[in-house]
Amino acid sequence: MTLSFAPRVAEIQPFRVVEVLTRAKQLEAAGRDIVHMAAGEPDFATAEPIVDAAVAAMRAGLTKYTPAAGIPELRQAISDYYRSDYQLDISPERIVVTAGASGALMLLACLLAAPGDGVLMADPGYPCNRQFFRMVEAQAQLVPVGPEQRYQLTGSMADDHWQVNTRGVIVASPANPTGEVLSREQLVGLSEVCAARQGFLIVDEIYHGLSYDGAAPSVLSVSDDAFVINSFSKYFGMTGWRLGWIVAPPEAAVELEKIAQNLFISPPTVAQYAALAAFAPQTRVVLDQRRAEFARRRDFLFPALTDLGFAIPHKPAGAFYLYAGIDHFNMTTQAMCMSLLEEHGIAITPGIDFGDHMAQQHVRFSYTTGMPQLEEGVERLRRIYG
Repeated sequence: MTLSFAPRVAEIQPFRVVEVLTRAKQLEAAGRDIVHMAAGEPDFATAEPIVDAAVAAMRAGLTKYTPAAGIPELRQAISDYYRSDYQLDISPERIVVTAGASGALMLLACLLAAPGDGVLMADPGYPCNRQFFRMVEAQAQLVPVGPEQRYQLTGSMADDHWQVNTRGVIVASPANPTGEVLSREQLVGLSEVCAARQGFLIVDEIYHGLSYDGAAPSVLSVSDDAFVINSFSKYFGMTGWRLGWIVAPPEAAVELEKIAQNLFISPPTVAQYAALAAFAPQTRVVLDQRRAEFARRRDFLFPALTDLGFAIPHKPAGAFYLYAGIDHFNMTTQAMCMSLLEEHGIAITPGIDFGDHMAQQHVRFSYTTGMPQLEEGVERLRRIYG
């Protein structure tokens, strides 16, 4: 029997960083020593209070389905987090807990985009955004951004690139792969353009908590109409627990819950009870210490790479990535990444994962691995390019 797949499948591009990680693990299994600077996953284990809360939940038998929008206790805890950390009054009814930020993106794509609709997004940007909207027969409308815009889509650019079928905008702050942050003024500009165009605005804030030169502002401080995506994966260090959330306008939260009932039934139950401990003071101390360590890694890797000829116009303000130009080396992104991995045991991510604009001239370094690994990686790079 020859299977026939939906046409969209041929247009869904692979997440190339996963392919890099798979190959790196194969080489490690064969005895190679690999320096990992590809994955966007913190190297720290989940903080102990969170793990303890998960064990307690399981022992208490809290392992059944929950409401599709999440347990009330966690929705309230997230609301309290916005009050304590952002001085914002966000009703728990506006918060929908999701199966990771990926689940949040899928829900919003289903809610907001109809077949044939266009969604503006920065190029380069998080690669899966394009694929989520393609899944619902919408299309990504990529807007080239560069160092002069700090790799961020601005309100004026969104207005200039708005097309007949454009229905909204998705941005990220801090952004993957660049670590750049949108200012409050830029968020105001984007909100005003989307309101004037009667379009939606989604802001991916999953790297909030991982800003190193002052906290990144939330779009919720300038608009109640925007949709926010956040996650327990990055700052909170719960990648494998698959838990995130959406903050939505009140009238949208009910519709999101209806879609979630059908797609996911509920977010992971044990992860939700574990996440209650993520906001505890003793946990936040640990998480803030880890943020300081990420800053230390950034401050080591940024000058080391620029000294070797990698072009990084600005020290990134957040996340844990360095998006580096490679024109100096006269190589394409695939050639460099393949050579570094296969010949020198250094895993980094090719720029073509993140879009089309100047993609062949960029690679992404992640500083989610410890200082000894980063130092070894830089030493290997010096032997090659120094």
